[in-house]
Amino acid sequence: QVQLVESGGGLVQPGGSLRLSCAASATSFTFYNMGWYRQAPGKQRELVATLTTGGNRNYVDSVKGRFTISRDNAKNTVFLQMNSLKPEDTAVYYCYAHRGSPYFVDYWGQGTQVTVSS
Repeated sequence: QVQLVESGGGLVQPGGSLRLSCAASATSFTFYNMGWYRQAPGKQRELVATLTTGGNRNYVDSVKGRFTISRDNAKNTVFLQMNSLKPEDTAVYYCYAHRGSPYFVDYWGQGTQVTVSS
């Protein structure tokens, strides 16, 4: 069982920045592909960014050039640096961990609220 604990959310003005952190309890953190999802009110959960164990990064088009996902394997932590924030980035952001074959397990954090408003 892996526990994921997000932090770093809050209220920020348009154009501002936030850095989300996700601390994982996994002893084999390096074997997990990590990601961030978000869910805005009345909308489906959306994949924002992923970072594989091999270092490959992918982003949803709406955040490319503004968000950066990274990880610190020594601290079992994944980050999401969010710059040039827009009101449409407002959502609950969830950390996600996936381990592939032969385990095929997924874990989710409890979410952290990000609100972009003036």
